[in-house]
Amino acid sequence: MLRFLLRRSLGAIVIVLLISAITFFLFFALPSEPALMSCGKNCTPDAIAVINKNLGLDQPVPVQYWHYMSGIVTGRDFTVGHCPAPCFGYSFSNQQPVWGTIVDRFPTTLSITLGGAAVFLTVGVGIGMLAAAFRGTWIDKFFSSLSLIGNALQIYFVGVIALAVFVSGLHWMDNPAYHPITENPVKWFTGMLIPWLVLSIIFIANYSRMTRSQMIEQLAEDHVRTARAKGLSRRTVFFRYAWRGAMAPIVTIFGIDLGSLFGGAIITEFTFSLHGLGRLAVSSVSETDLPTLMAVMLVGCTAIVVANIVVDAAYAFIDPRVRLA
Repeated sequence: MLRFLLRRSLGAIVIVLLISAITFFLFFALPSEPALMSCGKNCTPDAIAVINKNLGLDQPVPVQYWHYMSGIVTGRDFTVGHCPAPCFGYSFSNQQPVWGTIVDRFPTTLSITLGGAAVFLTVGVGIGMLAAAFRGTWIDKFFSSLSLIGNALQIYFVGVIALAVFVSGLHWMDNPAYHPITENPVKWFTGMLIPWLVLSIIFIANYSRMTRSQMIEQLAEDHVRTARAKGLSRRTVFFRYAWRGAMAPIVTIFGIDLGSLFGGAIITEFTFSLHGLGRLAVSSVSETDLPTLMAVMLVGCTAIVVANIVVDAAYAFIDPRVRLA
């Protein structure tokens, strides 16, 4: 297990470095002048030259990349002062430290992502198991039809309908807003409930159909039929033998879907006017703000690769047939 985690960690570092390098060098391929974002009106060539020097933009691109990446670990000195580690530089648009903005925005995106994942895993897997247990009945057909409808819906459409019906019309739910869980857990939950449900609709449809097919396949396996022949109860056979074998492929897909979940969080933040990393990434692209864009990319990539390592390591606990070697 230790060798596996070490090998995957080294691979994750390489992946993050490659993504950071591609993002950094592609930025300078754009026909734009980052110094103009900080210069404002009545900008002169001398002012642009001063800004380029203050931000380190007067150096070759590979040197800038090295300074940026090393500054994350050791800190970095700018003309305006010292930026302590982890230093992601200063924003081109507002001249504020990027790391402070990331710290402010990250809890919102993390709440949306983890809450949405908890909802669609619980509901989607539960529906799939229920459909498999009553295969061929009206329950199975009902949930199968719902999954097809849910798979055709989109976040921006369902979000607007949910706001109009449950918030403005029936007043059953609070208007979506982020409140720190450490300050008020109840407001945090009620403010995130609609975004969780809307974000998870498409994933619920996919995971319910996947769980149903995997459970039906596992129920036809030889070891499950042997367990039935031994006289074990239907509940024991269903949960102890079939369910455990069906979870490994679902965990695999969940690791792959983490990237899609992050992308869905971006649309969710725009739909419900939540200020998270998703909106920050879009604004940094539109404003040609390299330090902010790099910080969002690095934080997002690191979170995804770490989650994938955890998912891979969980295989051995879910299914003993899996060998990490």
